[in-house]
Amino acid sequence: MANFTAQDVKKLRELTAAGMMDCKKALEEANGDLDKAVEILRVKGQKGVTKREGRSASNGAVVAVLDGTSAGVLLELKCETDFVAKGDRFIAVANEIAGHVAKTSPADLDALLASEIEPGKTVQVFVDEANATLGEKIVLDRFAQFADGYVAAYLHKTSPDLPPQVGVLVELSGENAEVAKDVAQHIAAFSPTYLSREDVPAGIVENERKVAEATAREEGKPEAALTKIVEGRVTGFYKENVVLEQAFAKDSKKSVQKILDEAGVSLKRFARFRVGV
Repeated sequence: MANFTAQDVKKLRELTAAGMMDCKKALEEANGDLDKAVEILRVKGQKGVTKREGRSASNGAVVAVLDGTSAGVLLELKCETDFVAKGDRFIAVANEIAGHVAKTSPADLDALLASEIEPGKTVQVFVDEANATLGEKIVLDRFAQFADGYVAAYLHKTSPDLPPQVGVLVELSGENAEVAKDVAQHIAAFSPTYLSREDVPAGIVENERKVAEATAREEGKPEAALTKIVEGRVTGFYKENVVLEQAFAKDSKKSVQKILDEAGVSLKRFARFRVGV
């Protein structure tokens, strides 16, 4: 069993700009030791390892490709500087990869990077070529694809001089362009983590209860009131982090769930990307 995690692979990719499979093999050879894995990649002469070690790809863009309202792809591509992020070539690379996802529906990031975007050229090689052409570390590490409902996307520019830095993809149970747009914009602004409270891991809820109880005791709340206070604070956690329970951006007197109910549709799933976060 591998003694390293997906986060270790991601970290090694960010440090070296080497391909995902090369990073996995290096970590396996290094028995999970990150520093040793970097040295292994150096010895093997992986492209750009020494040049890019320690660089941070914290800029970039979020792009979306839609097939009408039946399917859509959201993809984040990262680079080092905003200068490269707003360049036509960088945006073209991001859109080309997103278009490839739309056509091929890869199962996950590994499958995407290993797939051929051109005859004889994998997406990983395509990204490596962008590294060389643009002269910066280019990182592709997440995408979302929906194709099982009414799909819509919203892209938000945090600066007029930059490409979209925030992107949202939503999938509704039925057609409603206005609600899809409103909910996507809400998600962009309020950054929910979960769709419903059933999606919140039990361990996180339990931890919130422990923190709420400890805080209430520290505040000197009466013992008899603790249960009610704790549950109230856990409910507050849900209202902050669960999209269906959040107060709707355009009408704070209603929840997002209420807006959806009034429209006769449900939110099946969503994805929200913010560059570098």
